[in-house]
Amino acid sequence: MSQPRPDPVQPADDDARALARDLLANARHAALAYTDLVTGTPGISRIAFGLAPDGCPLTLVSSLAAHRPALEQNPQAAVMVGEPGDKGDPLTHPRLMLRITARPVDRAGADYPALRDHWLAVHPKAKLYIDFPDFAFLRLEPEGALLNGGFARAFRLSPEDLR
Repeated sequence: MSQPRPDPVQPADDDARALARDLLANARHAALAYTDLVTGTPGISRIAFGLAPDGCPLTLVSSLAAHRPALEQNPQAAVMVGEPGDKGDPLTHPRLMLRITARPVDRAGADYPALRDHWLAVHPKAKLYIDFPDFAFLRLEPEGALLNGGFARAFRLSPEDLR
């Protein structure tokens, strides 16, 4: 009878939390995995990415993008941030996968102007389209995360670990 394999994913430690927060803070785009409305199969898209002033991941997306109505119907999705470096094997560079619930941000909300200004400070080119009526912010509220910090450095993180 074979022994169960040990879980290679470790609980988060201070270094893992710091690396995950750094990846989130420095990401300007991300890969978004969602459930396709037409086929019911996974879809993936590159999205604009940033953090709200409260540290919650955020995206600005058009209703013309296939992933926006998909997220409205099924808000559970996943986001990956982290880019390979200039040298070495891309799989040895850190990356963070978030399981998220996407929630729309109300344009009429009291905090919307500050959120808009905050986004533009980090994504100045969005000024060209941020006020188009088909664009809206979605909060990408983390439910949990997996950090691959490089070879043999995998960590499971909670939403609290990311703030």
